[in-house]
Amino acid sequence: MSTTSVSKRDIRNQKGRGGSLYLRLAFTGIWKNGRIYIPYLLTCIGMVMIYYILLFLSRSRHVLAMHGGESLQLMLSMGSSVFSVFAVIFLFYTNSFLIRNRKREFGLYNMLGMGKRHLARVLIWENALAAAVSLGAGLVCGLLFSKLAELWIARVLQSGPEMAFEADPGAALQAALLFALIFVLILLQSLFVVGKSKPIDLLHSTAVGEKPPKGNRFLALAGLALLAGAYYLAVTIEDPLNAFLTFFVAVAMVIVATYLLFITASVVLCRMLQRRKSYYYKASHFISVSSMMYRMKRNGAGLASICVLSTMVLVMLSSVTCLYAGKEDSLHTRYPRQVEMDLYALNGMERMQEDTALLQKTADEAAGAAGAEQKNRLSYRYIAISGVMREDHILTNADLQENFSIQNAADMVQVYLVPLEDYRRMADEDAELADGEALVYLSRGQYECEALHIEGCGDWKVKQELNEFPRSGRDSSMVMKSLFVVVPDLSALQAAGRLNRELYGENASPVIWYYGFDLDADETVQMRVAEEIGRQKDALRESGAVASAVRVYCRAQQRASFYAMDGGLFVLGILLGMVFLVATVLIMYYKQVSEGYEDSARFDIMRKVGMSRRDIRRSVHSQMLTIFLAPLLVSGLHTAFAFSMVRRLLVLFGLLNGKLLLMIMAACFLVFALFYALMYSATSRAYYRIVSGTETQPA
Repeated sequence: MSTTSVSKRDIRNQKGRGGSLYLRLAFTGIWKNGRIYIPYLLTCIGMVMIYYILLFLSRSRHVLAMHGGESLQLMLSMGSSVFSVFAVIFLFYTNSFLIRNRKREFGLYNMLGMGKRHLARVLIWENALAAAVSLGAGLVCGLLFSKLAELWIARVLQSGPEMAFEADPGAALQAALLFALIFVLILLQSLFVVGKSKPIDLLHSTAVGEKPPKGNRFLALAGLALLAGAYYLAVTIEDPLNAFLTFFVAVAMVIVATYLLFITASVVLCRMLQRRKSYYYKASHFISVSSMMYRMKRNGAGLASICVLSTMVLVMLSSVTCLYAGKEDSLHTRYPRQVEMDLYALNGMERMQEDTALLQKTADEAAGAAGAEQKNRLSYRYIAISGVMREDHILTNADLQENFSIQNAADMVQVYLVPLEDYRRMADEDAELADGEALVYLSRGQYECEALHIEGCGDWKVKQELNEFPRSGRDSSMVMKSLFVVVPDLSALQAAGRLNRELYGENASPVIWYYGFDLDADETVQMRVAEEIGRQKDALRESGAVASAVRVYCRAQQRASFYAMDGGLFVLGILLGMVFLVATVLIMYYKQVSEGYEDSARFDIMRKVGMSRRDIRRSVHSQMLTIFLAPLLVSGLHTAFAFSMVRRLLVLFGLLNGKLLLMIMAACFLVFALFYALMYSATSRAYYRIVSGTETQPA
């Protein structure tokens, strides 16, 4: 907190001389308060820079030309929208620190003769200078680092980079307009806070303590109940779709519970420490506990903010890093075989057999011409129909028009009906089924009923629940669970086909023949074989030899799109994680500096009555350790309980490796804890320098 050396005579002489005095006061105020203003300006500059980079990458023609660039740019565009919302919230939050630490200065100006109108002019000039520096430096840094970010994207997507340097005036204009609007809103907030305060309140703002929040027991119980409920949801939800639907509810519950518990726990902790006379009446503890009592609610809210942001950093970085590290696992889950074909029987089951025989012959010839041999072949027919599972009943979409809601979305299931003869071939076993019997396999769970009824298709007695099913990978791309039903003959598939046509008309899904295989050759040969099959099937379709629609996939060719999706989330997660990390650091820093200025007078009194600098250092260490260890430990607890839900969410992206997620989460927490300890050390030293008198506080 700083005040400039301006007398009443200066103010009276300059009131009518235009804005020169107000500009000088604004510039001097920023300069003298550099300890709190410079981190704020650096944060604004960084946010402008990152926002420009996000916009630049989402519009770059070089990124668009990369493999999977279109998908990546879509995610970056959505990420820039999320970032803009966070920028508004966070800059408002940090500006409240600035205003609170400047109130005494504004109160002194007011006592020297400056009215609220003149204080408003100082605030306008300060905000204009901050906006000019932030926008100017932020856009310049954005221009300088945008190419570096583009090269990083090329590395993540494993694409050849374009070395030409380009700027995006449209992105710069959009960033300038957004942050100009934010600074206008911040100015209005500052004018409102200062305008409604009385001069005497401004002058003594730092000397006003806080009363303990009322209803501590009720708030504590509410916080514990919310946190227990969120943890229960996190560890009990089994279905990935259900986890996705409840994730944001659980996050909101954790945030509210964290604030309630930190606010109430700070009060309870201080009172407990005060009652312990052997602890409280020591030089190293007396000042620290009384200082915490002095600002109970604000202390708890600040620590809760640090805890919530720390948890966001840990969960976000762990998730996107795991997705990026496990992108090959996701690719193999979606495409379990190197070359795959889907044939859609648009003209009935009779013509389908001729088409499948011809296409299989085409695949054999293409592989033979490339000098490769097919391995791990898998082929079977199936038809898919979606519905809602109600115990042993599958309600089809005809029944869902009136009954569907967000509550039963997690019960959605994709049913795949497979004939017994195809299952025998691919499972290499002599399974037997009587009329009305079926074999079932439910992904992401167990089917525990003895019967199965599918509306419009038929009824079966479940003879056996299979432990596994050779899957094509199509079901792994579905957000809903999959139910594979092996039926005695093709009549169930034909009934499902009729139901599909009734429900969807021309968009109905027909019976599909899946054929996939691996090759004992490198990826270049795999892509060449897939391309040859594609050319041959197009020629057969044009000549009329094949009547069915056919799609050909090659895992090596699909790798680029998977890298784009997982790489895009990784890039976006790293950028947003950096922003949240900076926000955490800034809150820690402002908390220490603002409280240091508030506590300096009390420590000065204690020095005069005999408290040594060693005692002050021990007191500071006790206070800092008590305060800042809690957010780290609680964020670690939040992250541990989030593991189960995050693991199920990653299943929706085809990542089934829970062990990888566990290792990455542990590594992220250890790295973050080290960084947190360094920031704790730096901020506690800043606090000590202020309260010990080694750094002179401006008058």
